Amino acid sequence: MSQARPHTADPRDLRERAESQAAGLPPLLARAEHLAGTILLGEHGRRRAGLGDDFWQYRPAQQGDPARWIDWRRSARSDERYVREREWQIAQSVMLWVDQAASMRFSSDKRFPEKSERARLLALATAILLIRGGERVGLTGTQLPPRRARNQIQRLAEFFSLSEAGDYGAPEHRGMIPHARALFISDFLGDMDEVELALTKAADRGIRGLLLQVLDPAEESFPFQGRTIFQSVGGTVEHETLKAGDLRSRYLTRLAERKDRLSALCRATGWQYQLHHTDQSAQSALLTIYQALDRGTA
Repeated sequence: MSQARPHTADPRDLRERAESQAAGLPPLLARAEHLAGTILLGEHGRRRAGLGDDFWQYRPAQQGDPARWIDWRRSARSDERYVREREWQIAQSVMLWVDQAASMRFSSDKRFPEKSERARLLALATAILLIRGGERVGLTGTQLPPRRARNQIQRLAEFFSLSEAGDYGAPEHRGMIPHARALFISDFLGDMDEVELALTKAADRGIRGLLLQVLDPAEESFPFQGRTIFQSVGGTVEHETLKAGDLRSRYLTRLAERKDRLSALCRATGWQYQLHHTDQSAQSALLTIYQALDRGTA
């Protein structure tokens, strides 16, 4: 592994990168808006029982929290600043995690979108539906807490335009609001221990959610024969075989075991598990997500 040396960024490179990322935002937003428009939207957030202005809890302030949310009397008793959360803020908060790692940038056929493209589209369309229905939507972690602001969708789109280093992503479990809901979207082909850790921590805080596994059709069927070179999207792993067909049975067995493990983990933590293939309808996947979150079981 080569070691990066400190250097001064070229303004032209920064401008080109910014323009490249910005160029991808309008199409993603437009597709997400169109997809969200296909789902009949009701008063999703406001029809939940037991919502009101009753005090729920104090929590440490996070980056992005408005100053008006801070309870200065409670904060004066410690070195941290605290936010006073009310019941409606908790119950109407939905947190998203979308895998941005290299494995998600795979597509076996030009007819199918990359897994990352489908995941981002579904997550952003879900956010549009929920925010319009009165929900507060944000990301797990501390960078973008759940909000209902008009520019929240744009900010989510900006985050979804970024990519992460590494072949596989791990769910971000920091900054999750107790008793809220969550949506995790990934191929979940990486370290299962990280997934178990995230869902266990979420369950401990009373968070219920939906785990959506997104796979390419080739990852489901393993249609390879003869001499084949398998290489990770990130280029860190490579394997060559002369008889790819001989690997099919073992691969499919391991894939089935992983699905079963994910499903069992969701049952144990009160989450839901759903599988989506990139050759399937994005509309049907969005409807599944929306209904799962709307029932309150996710």
